Amino acid sequence: MRVKICGITKAEQAIAIARLGAQSLGFICVQASPRYVSPQTIRLIVEQLPENVDRIGVFANSTIDNICQVVAESNLTGAQLHGDETAQYCRRLRELLPGIEIIKALRVRNCETLESAAVYSVGVDTLLLDAYHPDQLGGTGKTLDWQMLAEFKPQCPWLLAGGLRPDNLLRAIGSLSDNNFSGVDLSSGVEISPGDKDLTLVAKLFEQLKKIKKN
Repeated sequence: MRVKICGITKAEQAIAIARLGAQSLGFICVQASPRYVSPQTIRLIVEQLPENVDRIGVFANSTIDNICQVVAESNLTGAQLHGDETAQYCRRLRELLPGIEIIKALRVRNCETLESAAVYSVGVDTLLLDAYHPDQLGGTGKTLDWQMLAEFKPQCPWLLAGGLRPDNLLRAIGSLSDNNFSGVDLSSGVEISPGDKDLTLVAKLFEQLKKIKKN
């Protein structure tokens, strides 16, 4: 199962989290976020990571030119779109960044949000489902209605986000369909404060995931 830990700001924590087993690390490229890190800082961090770790930049309502520039400057392997980007926007970015994973995040407010996933799934590599919040784009600690996802079957792989923690992870995953579900994304659920990860909680996360493998 793919595990993405988002909101990385410190090199030593990034290295430790990768060693614990995270396949993907997320870096917030939205300046208004308390977890924001500059392209220069991201590059310094990713240069110390194993090559097999995905390095995802998180953007929201940015210009395509800016995303392409930050991806190049930061040596990222993926771009996650967490704003109001259209399906056409996603397809255009896909064309301009060959070899770069394009992830579209959807903040799930109701079943209509899930229905819109079909429009995006043909133009991106991965979908990410997060909890809806009227004022924040992510990292809120809010969970979404996992039961609503039982029949969610997009055409592309997808990640579950939104208020996931080591102590609720198994219940969340147990509610999901197996169809194209590929992993989880955590941020505030493994933090001491925004951008400061709790390595003890990250370790507990992987201990929980081992229970799934045993079953």
